[in-house]
Amino acid sequence: MIAIICSGGPSDELCSFERFLNQEQIVFIGADRGAYHLLERGIVPDAIVGDFDSVSKEEWREISAAVTHVESYKAEKDETDTDLALLKALTYKPKKIIITGVTGGRLDHYEAVMRTVCLFQQTYSEIQFEIMNNRNCLQFLHPGTHHLERDINYPYVSFFAYGEAVHAVTLRGVKYETTNETINLWTSRFTSNEIIEKAHITFESGICLMIRSAD
Repeated sequence: MIAIICSGGPSDELCSFERFLNQEQIVFIGADRGAYHLLERGIVPDAIVGDFDSVSKEEWREISAAVTHVESYKAEKDETDTDLALLKALTYKPKKIIITGVTGGRLDHYEAVMRTVCLFQQTYSEIQFEIMNNRNCLQFLHPGTHHLERDINYPYVSFFAYGEAVHAVTLRGVKYETTNETINLWTSRFTSNEIIEKAHITFESGICLMIRSAD
């Protein structure tokens, strides 16, 4: 099961949904204006959540007429609309949760999502969380070994320390390999590597932000 959350960021920065449309066990969740983004692409969300303060009355009529499962909240709340969508996604017990529509527009929303997803990845380690837009895929990695398949859609891969240094980093199967290195908190040294074949990263401590990108 894969849960795909579409939030209300700029429409032109959303990931492509085409690869998911013919797959079984896919759940689409709209967060606030993200519900309208999905309908614009011919996708009827399985559920939508939020305060819906970013859609017009006409857009809301279209959304509410098309979508059966609606969870509406007051604008004054502790959680963001994307937070609520993540909590909703967990109820489907997915193996992977993909979030799009969060990296463009307001930078405070983007930073809030990064922190929430990092926390969720730590809390629900059995689920893979990915933040995607039309050119990038972001994941938080925790200590251990992570296998990386070559993907022509994302030829470049970069690694950053998130919150604390990442220790004993070994990279294999990439253009620039390392052995027992440290990714310090403020370094950009591990930017723009390339996967040559089946690759992996191993590290002993810290939280590693991995960004896979297209040109």
